[in-house]
Amino acid sequence: MASAADAPASGSQPPPLRIRPLLPGGDPEPAAEIIEALGLWTRPTADLGRPYVLVNMVSTVDGRASLKGRSATIAGGADRQLFHALRTAVDGVLAGAGTVRVERYGRLIRDESRRRLRRERGLRPEPIACIATASLALAPDLPLLAEPDAHVVVLTPSEAELASSAARVDYVRASREGELDLPRALSQLRERFGVELLLCEGGPRLNGSLLSAGLVDELWLSLASKLAGGDPTDGEALRIVAGEEFEQPLELALLGVLEHDSQLFLRYGVSARARVSRETIVSSSVAS
Repeated sequence: MASAADAPASGSQPPPLRIRPLLPGGDPEPAAEIIEALGLWTRPTADLGRPYVLVNMVSTVDGRASLKGRSATIAGGADRQLFHALRTAVDGVLAGAGTVRVERYGRLIRDESRRRLRRERGLRPEPIACIATASLALAPDLPLLAEPDAHVVVLTPSEAELASSAARVDYVRASREGELDLPRALSQLRERFGVELLLCEGGPRLNGSLLSAGLVDELWLSLASKLAGGDPTDGEALRIVAGEEFEQPLELALLGVLEHDSQLFLRYGVSARARVSRETIVSSSVAS
């Protein structure tokens, strides 16, 4: 969604924008209050054997998920505020290694007031940073790995390890036919690290792998009031989902709509039929 590099430093966050609920209707409210009302951190009651997964992405009206490889030029102020508000409610934030590198991920929650809010909700001060990667091609000077307070969990089929870094780094090793076994990796993420609510921030290939495996419960889509153009066959003209075409289109149920300054924020539930895990699914699309 919004670029992780755009996260404001403590004490410098912009004033809250008021976002208007369209479905269900209501009075305009700041992003933090909208997420507060949803009570996501209370956790779903159904035992899925894995985390409940939200995918959060931004797209132009003509379907572009990035411009020149970055999402920051698509996202707006309200989008960024919802992006950070969602992070206050989850146990873990998942991204593919390519997204982590390009967006220069750093500390997930920099503002002390947001960390305090998480403590009040009974959560860790910060979500666990989860990175899906086959190659472990992450430089130790990545801001996230250079952060002593960060807890990073690497989901990988590899037996290799990252170079030593300031952050705490653990590994979930889940391999099937040499590729990352996402269903098993997410189950271990819940069992070993208590991640019950997981926010995935992309990229598109990781999204496609999660959806193909029946591992996505909700899609949060920020629809920017912009047209980008470009050829969909261009490697940089990615949509919010990439990879192999699904056998059948996945059905979505509209759960809510917000609006700010002509930008729409859509919350979808993913069809339960699409969320039936298939043991044979592995991911070769996060090999970066």
